[in-house]
Amino acid sequence: MASRSTVFRMIAIQRVLVKYGLSDVIKQTHLLRPLRFLFYLAPRRRDSSAPIGERIRLALEELGPIFVKFGQAISTRRDLLPPDIADELAKLQDAVPPFPVEQALAIIEDAYGESVDTVFERFDVEPLAAASIAQVHTAKLKAGNEVIVKVLRPGVQEQIESDLAVLRVLAGLADRYWEHGKRLRPLEVVDEYEHTILDELDLMREAANTAQVKRNFQGSDMLYVPDVYWDYCRPEVLVQERIYGTPISDMTTLREAGTNIQLLAENGVEIFFTQVFRHNFFHADMHPGNIFVIITDPARPKYVAVDFGIVGTLSPEDQRYLAENFLAFFDRDYHRIAKLHLDSGWVPAGTRVDQLETAIRTVCEPIFNKPLAEISFAQLLMRLFRVAQRFDVEIQPQMILLHKTLFNIEGLGRQLYPQLDLWKTAHPVLKRWMDEQVGGRAMINDLRQNLPQLRDAMRELPVIIQAFGEQAAEGRIKFNLQSPELLKIREQLETQQRQRYRLTAAATAVVSGVLVITLGSNPELAWGLLAAGAIAAYAARP
Repeated sequence: MASRSTVFRMIAIQRVLVKYGLSDVIKQTHLLRPLRFLFYLAPRRRDSSAPIGERIRLALEELGPIFVKFGQAISTRRDLLPPDIADELAKLQDAVPPFPVEQALAIIEDAYGESVDTVFERFDVEPLAAASIAQVHTAKLKAGNEVIVKVLRPGVQEQIESDLAVLRVLAGLADRYWEHGKRLRPLEVVDEYEHTILDELDLMREAANTAQVKRNFQGSDMLYVPDVYWDYCRPEVLVQERIYGTPISDMTTLREAGTNIQLLAENGVEIFFTQVFRHNFFHADMHPGNIFVIITDPARPKYVAVDFGIVGTLSPEDQRYLAENFLAFFDRDYHRIAKLHLDSGWVPAGTRVDQLETAIRTVCEPIFNKPLAEISFAQLLMRLFRVAQRFDVEIQPQMILLHKTLFNIEGLGRQLYPQLDLWKTAHPVLKRWMDEQVGGRAMINDLRQNLPQLRDAMRELPVIIQAFGEQAAEGRIKFNLQSPELLKIREQLETQQRQRYRLTAAATAVVSGVLVITLGSNPELAWGLLAAGAIAAYAARP
């Protein structure tokens, strides 16, 4: 049952939509339909003669952070939106109305317990940027460092929690009454989004995310991440290095500077796949307001990323599943894609693989060997959605951030370089990652990681055997040698013992071979040891 405050919030959302002349949305959603006439009687209803894109943007701004973020996400998809609406929603990326500087100063001084003048050499009262969650001011530290100061909006947590309650009510209704509710799992989707958005309200977490991505790309010639000044960071205040770059959306400046746009677009794709698979820690809010370009060397442009309030990770199982799906897709192995869906439990157990394979081939085959400019992802997604409906494919909530980020990357790529070959650029990154996970390099890494545990186990083994022998000699362990069960167990133990001897010999040979290769002392001996290990391992098989 929805609380009174949640019902009032739902009514308020409807009222805002009517205020900006968006009553068609109400007609289509059917929310609180019996009360709709009350809103039309409201005396402060806005004239709907203003452009629809402007009215949508203003409505999203008034509805608050969650709705602004929705507008930011879809603003990059100009293939899905009319140009006038896309232009208006793009203003949500860095042009949300700021809150008064007096409130910002009060939040900062309350966080530090001292005046702004004591902390900073200079603090600029005019905001550099304002977003749905926080706004940014420029400043100068006493040590002379030019910085940005990010301050949470006052009352933002209460507003977000109120909207999350609304989303939860709507998700519950969809789960119960909508024909696709069970498959799309709306309640789990809201749970995942709630976790993400609430994390964004802790700026200390954002600072930690920023530092982690900076370490991941240390020395990279593709991406730069600003420094964090930890002594000045608090849950409601973030201070980090001020960077000077060209906004990714300023294509005029980038082209006038002679920027290598193709390289920039390809690097963007490689950065994304590197974050997802190599680092398993990806920037999940990559709208154009958070991406800048350093063009001091236009032939080798470098990205700068800011605002790491939302990051994503995947479990090892999801990583492997996703990588195998991508690679199978690049290789046009539709049978493999269908089999992966079945093995992962994303489709019902009785699904015929051949039918799913045919459906996937029908959707995917037409888009190969085409640049982004010639691919309608909107159409592709609609057709995939119909396939999902037919085969009862379950939506995986943990993949939502990844899907959103991939949408943003594709949108940026389309704006930068429509001829970008997304698949060709991503394929080598995935191949390298898969080799690291299941190839020879992965085996060596596993051996290195497990050597300490193997060493400790071998040290303890003689003590365990001696204690067991002493207990048997003293009669504390009694055996019925004629027991059929014991004879069967003895036979199994003897078989396992032979296998262990062979596996131990195999492991010893392999480890010795790896060490000899590492030391580079005797290649012939090394390969001989590896071959002996392989033969012993084969002989030890059940």
